[in-house]
Amino acid sequence: MEIKAADVMKLRKMTGAGMMDCKKALVEAEGDFERAKDIIREKGKLVVSKRADRNASEGVVVTKIVGQKAYLLCLACETDFVAQNSEFAASANAILDIAVANDAADKETLLAIKNDEGRTVEEIVTEKSGQTGEKVELASYERIEAPYCNAYVHFNKKLGTILGFNKEVSEEVAHTLAMQATAMAPISIDENDCPADVVEKEKAIALEMMKQDPKNANKPEAILAKIAEGKMRKFFEENTLLNQALVGEKISIREYLQQADKEATVVAYKRFALEA
Repeated sequence: MEIKAADVMKLRKMTGAGMMDCKKALVEAEGDFERAKDIIREKGKLVVSKRADRNASEGVVVTKIVGQKAYLLCLACETDFVAQNSEFAASANAILDIAVANDAADKETLLAIKNDEGRTVEEIVTEKSGQTGEKVELASYERIEAPYCNAYVHFNKKLGTILGFNKEVSEEVAHTLAMQATAMAPISIDENDCPADVVEKEKAIALEMMKQDPKNANKPEAILAKIAEGKMRKFFEENTLLNQALVGEKISIREYLQQADKEATVVAYKRFALEA
């Protein structure tokens, strides 16, 4: 049967699939739109199944701020060729719009949300695999809430940060901190919210290093523990946002922020980076 260009465009609008994929699906479905949509979905599932063990290390990170909430999402794929496609970025932003519209609390919740056409985000992501022929996954979704929020995405779109402050600060200050967090990858805001398992592991490593140093052979355990604590202070200075040195300066992020506003501090932080 003859498949009209208008029908192909209609199916493309309904599914987001490529023109040729839509035409082939309509031919196979003999013009039945519902069946054609199922064919496109099944193709996506087949690609996902075949490429499940592939590494989706490329993709795009997108962010959005709405009032006192900030959202970050990463749609990942296998190759830079797909990631650089404008349609792929548009898909990431479309999913982010769904997240914002529904104020999705977490990734699992977002995957289950349906768009206006009744497709879940999980189905949309699967269909994207069918369209690209690659493994496509929702690599990350984060949401924060604070009196004032800021966001930054690196120019390569592979990493980004959302930050929340306890009060409004200047755009320059907020942007500087968001860039710092994106570049320096702190594991927490301050030492008080550093994950307990990370702290214990670092303490154990520091203490073991002290014990293995011949110079410390006769030192009491209590002295070694004190030296290890000193090393932990260095760890916090390097790995927690407020204690890190401001890039290119001799002051900490905490000091930089307090110079701008003594009452201001960071109260929420999420960062994501695609790993090669």
